[in-house]
Parts: sequence; C-alpha cells; structure tokens
Amino acid sequence: MLALTLGGSVVAQNRVRTETIRPPGVANNPPASKLAVPVAPGGKFKADAHVVAPAQPATPAILTDLLRLPGPVARTRERIVAAARSGDLQMLLGVMQANPALPVFSFSEDKDPIAFWKANYPDSEGVEVLSILLTILDAGFVHVDQGTAQEIYLWPYFARMPLKSLTPEQKVGLFRIITGADYKDMMDFGAYSFYRLGIAPDGTWHFFVSGD
Repeated sequence: MLALTLGGSVVAQNRVRTETIRPPGVANNPPASKLAVPVAPGGKFKADAHVVAPAQPATPAILTDLLRLPGPVARTRERIVAAARSGDLQMLLGVMQANPALPVFSFSEDKDPIAFWKANYPDSEGVEVLSILLTILDAGFVHVDQGTAQEIYLWPYFARMPLKSLTPEQKVGLFRIITGADYKDMMDFGAYSFYRLGIAPDGTWHFFVSGD
C-alpha cells in the first residue's frame, strides 16, 4: 500500500466553501508523521488509487489540451462529464458500472456509491459530489507511470505535484478544489489527498476517490 493522504473537493462551478473539507473516510486518518508506511518519492499509483508522494525533482508534464488524450480515455471522460452535468447520481453510477469492475469510490467497505455519497453529502442528497467531479475534470491532468501496469491519466495534476512548488497561478486552480485550511493540512501531510480521478489508456475508469 502506498501511504500519504488527507483532505478534499471540484468544470463548471466556482464555489466559495466556508468550512474545512473533510473527505469521506478520511476524518480519522492519523497525521503524516504517524503513518506506518511512508511513501518513497517516485512511488506508483496502484489500481486501488492510494496516494503517492510526488517525485522530486522530476514531475510529469501538466497537460490541459484534451486532444492529447487517447480516444478511449477521451470518450470515458466525456461520458463521466455528461453524467455529472445531468445532476443524476444514477446516471453516473451507470457509467461506473460500464467498467469491467466498479471504480474505487471509497477506501471503506462501502459497496453502493450512491448511498455512500448521500451519506457523506446529506445536505445535497449526494449531488455535491457531481460538482466536485466536474471541477476535478476541469483541472489539468498528468499521464503517469507510462509503460507500467499502473499507467494512468490522472486528474487533477496536483495529485502528482509537490505542493510547495506550485506557482501563484497554480494555487488559484488548487483553491477552486480545496480550502485554505485543507491546503495547510496537505502541506503538513506532504501531498494532495482530496478527490482524484484516474482513467487507464484503454478507457477503463479506475477510481474517483478521496483519502487513502
């Protein structure tokens, strides 16, 4: 298992959050200093979507041009975006179920994504997660672990960037997703750990998850 995680949230909306985001299944995580297995720089994502430490000094190229996506990846992303924009959790579940296996949506024992989202976002009946999903997919992305079994297109690119190296402009993009309090926690923790989404080169949607 790869260790490193914390807090977090995401084309469409610019919302001002007034509370610190506590992502599902992460509220009781120990601080980074107490994690049992530290993640070495350059560690790789596994299919289970756990957080890895950004490689330093090397970091993957940040991509924003969707034309750089392989056809299968672009089509999967389009289906996800259409489902999220619909406001219908059931439609998003349908996209998830089109995969060979259900994408990772929680690191707990939860089996039902809709029930999970509704439980964690009760004020919106779970719909808030669709906004988070769109915001994530509106951010830049990276193509990581190329040539390995874990090769993936990953949103947002912050998941593989050392947060201390972000430019002021990049920080603005980050704060569309998380709060200042979350940022402080992540800086202490050592990595971005809010929602991230991964699609393999063959178009398989592997995860949309927060925490570790």
